[in-house]
Amino acid sequence: MTARVRVLVGTGPKRSLRGAAIAAAAVAVVLGLGAGAGRASSSQSLARVLPAQAPGRLVRGLIGTAHQASNCGKVAALVCTQVTVPLDRTGAVPGTIALHVEELPATGTPKGVIFLVAGGPGQGSAYSFSLGDPNADATFQFMFPGYTLVAYDDRGTGSSGLIDCPALQVALTTAAEITAAAACGNGLGAAAPFYGTAQHAADLDAVRQALGFDKIGVYGVSYGTKLAMAYALGFPQHVDRLLLGSVVPPNQADPWDSYVLQEMPRTLPNYCAAGGCNGQQYASDVVAVANRLAAKPLTGKVKTGSGAMRSKRVDGLDLLSIVLDGDLSPGEAAELPAVMHAARIGNTQPLLRLAQLHDVGSVMPSIELSFGLYAATVCADGPFPWAAATPPAQRPALLQQAVAATSPGTFGPFGSWAAGFGNAPLCTAWPGPTGDAPLGTGPLPDVPMLAISGGLDLRTPTVGAQAVVAQFPQGHLVVVPSVGHDPVDADFSSCAANAVHTWITTGTAPPSCAAQAPLVAPVPPLPSPSKHALTARATYTAAKSTVGDAQALWLMTVFSGDATPVPGVYGGKMLVAGRSLKLESYTVTPGVTVSGTLTFKKLGPPAVFQGAVTVGGALAQHGVLGLNGASLRGTLGGRKVG
Repeated sequence: MTARVRVLVGTGPKRSLRGAAIAAAAVAVVLGLGAGAGRASSSQSLARVLPAQAPGRLVRGLIGTAHQASNCGKVAALVCTQVTVPLDRTGAVPGTIALHVEELPATGTPKGVIFLVAGGPGQGSAYSFSLGDPNADATFQFMFPGYTLVAYDDRGTGSSGLIDCPALQVALTTAAEITAAAACGNGLGAAAPFYGTAQHAADLDAVRQALGFDKIGVYGVSYGTKLAMAYALGFPQHVDRLLLGSVVPPNQADPWDSYVLQEMPRTLPNYCAAGGCNGQQYASDVVAVANRLAAKPLTGKVKTGSGAMRSKRVDGLDLLSIVLDGDLSPGEAAELPAVMHAARIGNTQPLLRLAQLHDVGSVMPSIELSFGLYAATVCADGPFPWAAATPPAQRPALLQQAVAATSPGTFGPFGSWAAGFGNAPLCTAWPGPTGDAPLGTGPLPDVPMLAISGGLDLRTPTVGAQAVVAQFPQGHLVVVPSVGHDPVDADFSSCAANAVHTWITTGTAPPSCAAQAPLVAPVPPLPSPSKHALTARATYTAAKSTVGDAQALWLMTVFSGDATPVPGVYGGKMLVAGRSLKLESYTVTPGVTVSGTLTFKKLGPPAVFQGAVTVGGALAQHGVLGLNGASLRGTLGGRKVG
């Protein structure tokens, strides 16, 4: 398993600026489909990559002051500041960190202050929220009218002493992660213990003080909700409201993220609620294939975008990682039900291809998300089945004993192998104390609180939001049924953003939003390989699956900025260029190839593609099909189909 499974913000193929904004939310900006439909694109973000700073670049001093204020960004009103905070607030370990802070003053009559807190852990909030970008500012000023907006990069992220551990950024196996995390922690040296959530919360308060605010509201996304709650527990007197999107309960009782595993089979059917696949079948397929691969990993050859063949191995934890990232990528979500069912009945090549594409998209620069900071934070926080001072050499045995002692059902329908889903394996070799880090004594402030949860969110399911809302007398929960992680950014209907606006201006909020169609429909079932010539109807079925697969993978890969072709399952390739999908003998069924150009025409949802494709191949009835949205029709083998 990779750390990408455990990243609460979910970071798929470089598709997020906000810490959790899925690829669908960026479509409008990337393709120029009009203002208000999305935020700054991930391609814009990648163009702003800043030089990585080694964590050792700490300045001496123990003051917590703001300095070097200046205008910055594309908006003249945006002010950038550095707030210097101690590395170790006890003073035992010397050094300071300069936090990069961005402040956008309120327009109109000032009503308060909102701190914007991104997720991960590992994403810098100033970098992620992009204050100073007119599109982002317009969105946040609509959601928080009259509020000053503040975003800063947490210690170890963005421009605040970025932790950059290259080996950990690219680690894609458990063994590689453990080795790279240990090396990363050893490289931090004496600074390693000082990146936990409690330290981040103290930094947030230092920024508040330095900017001269008495009370603030906090908007956190994913891990940012845990940090927001930690701040509320540690500094309740300075909180006047909380907005939490994709809620992480701040004090998990176990190291396995077991509630995520238990809820997964209940959430997966929601991906088929609008039709196109069988939800219960999808959930059943995921459970069956994951447990099967945990017992006997899948191995095989898969073609890369460059045309080279590569060996690929997929085990149960790899599968959970792939499935989990469906809540960030509507393209991957559309692909998964067909791929999972094919794998269950023995057609595993589509899964190998998807796993390869998933791995390519899981590697990103530390400025986008620092996996070194991720490890430093989660290993400081815990909880783990060992005492904080336990030497690393003793931790694996204690972890194994704890897994063996778990009760039936701890990991939902998955076997005890799913214990690796949590952060404990990553932290077995982390140097120094790990876990048992308190987040604050509370009590929680009795303030207005709004939680927003996506009905397709797998990594932070709605049950977590319900548990947190129950702790606030003034708490409200809004469920957005048709979106995944980070529902405010992912919601094309704008219901979530409107709910925030209504809540902040009136104190009320709707209980839920209306269901919407998916951006791309689930890929039709993938026909099993055949050695015999296909009828016109069977050829049409295979061609329809091929076209659906191409649309889903276009959406999954268009934002990566990578011009490498997307390989077909059994041959051919797809060239992605902006709105266009050029298919060259692209095939998801042996003996049936599809060639032609499809063009993205309308966002929807559902998205509309148009074009014509030629169907060929040794087993196919040849012909031409025209696509217009959901309509695919033409002539194959002299017969009209569609």
